Amino acid sequence: MAFDLEEQEQIAVIKDWWKQYGNLVVLAVVVAALTVSALYGWRYYRHQQSLDAVTLYQQLGQAESVNDVKRVRDIAAQIADKYASTPYAAMAALAGARASFGAGDLVAAKTQLQWTIDKARDDEMRDVARLRLAGVLLDEKNYAEALKLAEAKPADSFSGLYADMKGDIYVALGKPAEARSAYQQALDKSDPQSQYRTIVQLKLDALGDAK
Repeated sequence: MAFDLEEQEQIAVIKDWWKQYGNLVVLAVVVAALTVSALYGWRYYRHQQSLDAVTLYQQLGQAESVNDVKRVRDIAAQIADKYASTPYAAMAALAGARASFGAGDLVAAKTQLQWTIDKARDDEMRDVARLRLAGVLLDEKNYAEALKLAEAKPADSFSGLYADMKGDIYVALGKPAEARSAYQQALDKSDPQSQYRTIVQLKLDALGDAK
């Protein structure tokens, strides 16, 4: 009998507790369920975005292989517009810039490269875009802006290329001493087995000895 009374008291306590906190418990369960559902929904959305982006990027690659400049640029713009959060957007923008440059549309090339610098999540993609934009500005004889980009600190794997670009800009500015120093830095930073060193060495030799 004592056991029955104790059990009834426990039941009464539970009922009182549920009456006081039951709605909060139900709300917490619903919120948790919605959170889990939203998380899985977001993951599915991101996965689907990546799949759609990679499909378009494959089409872009096919257009590049047949030198279809217009299609490359159109697909690159579509990926940047709809799938900017995916890594394919930066790669597509670089491809679009390459196509635009090849077509002589430097304005479009600069726009796409700047987009990559501003939007790419990968540091190396930004380094590539910054270096290429410096090259476009050099071609336009916009030496000040080109040098500003080339003086940015890139990843170690790009430091030699950035030094080489600075050398080219200094040559264009008529500053052989600075160009020589930049080319020497490019040599110091490059792979000893790389054929690229030969090109840099030729540039350095063309400047002659320091006076």
